[in-house]
Amino acid sequence: MKEADLEEQYARFPEIKRSEVQKFVEWIHAQPHISDHFSEGEALHFFHACRYSMEVAKQVLDINLTARTHLDEFFVNLDCERPELRRAMKTISIVPLPGATPEGYRVIVAKLEDLNASNYNFADAMKLYCMIFDYWMYEDGIQPGHVIVIDLKGCALGHLARIGLLQMKKFLFYLQEAAAIRLIGFHFVNIVPFMDKIMALMNPFMKKELSSVLHMHNDINDFYKFVPREMLPKDYGGLGEETNVAREIYYKKLLDNRKEMLKFETRHQVNEKLRPGKAKTVSDLFGIEGNFKKLDID
Repeated sequence: MKEADLEEQYARFPEIKRSEVQKFVEWIHAQPHISDHFSEGEALHFFHACRYSMEVAKQVLDINLTARTHLDEFFVNLDCERPELRRAMKTISIVPLPGATPEGYRVIVAKLEDLNASNYNFADAMKLYCMIFDYWMYEDGIQPGHVIVIDLKGCALGHLARIGLLQMKKFLFYLQEAAAIRLIGFHFVNIVPFMDKIMALMNPFMKKELSSVLHMHNDINDFYKFVPREMLPKDYGGLGEETNVAREIYYKKLLDNRKEMLKFETRHQVNEKLRPGKAKTVSDLFGIEGNFKKLDID
């Protein structure tokens, strides 16, 4: 794993004062329950996502690492050789796209490859998704914004039945409260007749900031208004490699960097025994009031 060049990132975002980020890093390393190996580059993602607010960045970072410690099904045992992750790699394609939109936003696409619902496990798919996203961000550095695309082609009610309500709650909590990105858009393409059932799973846990960037497309030409056709894979009418080919690039990266990803996992967890004051649990996470990190909406 090669971390994005810090000098290049500061050059692209001259409004960020490196001295402030370094103060943030000093604060992180002073926390007994957080890893001493947390890097300036990793801290920069939080500082940038939180609009350069030190206090908000501190809160979001702690929520992020606490969530990664306690949401076992998504963030623990990040060993890509484990059978459940190997199965997920065969079941879904997760593809960070080369290039960016005209606004500079980076795009990631996820879709089913194996349409047999009995092979689909939501928690394992989301674990793989987060691993790919983490690796991508680690190498890619901070960006003006990110766009998530979920392709529902081939999705059946059998897939939906395999998504637990609590699992959806946990994942959307992480996305809205803890992810170190500026989420610009969340798009469903090739929508299905039972979108109402999918939204019934999501709506109870969606805040207005996420709802306002959620888009559903039954016409691919409408989607092109948000993500230019030419940067998309061939299976969406674009010029890029087809998703089932492009996905192998990142799956191979995970496999080739298995040990580094396990170190990443450890670095992004807290030691509750060392936390000042009372240790936190999953129930503490979901009891947090308010929205410390607002999604960035342009």
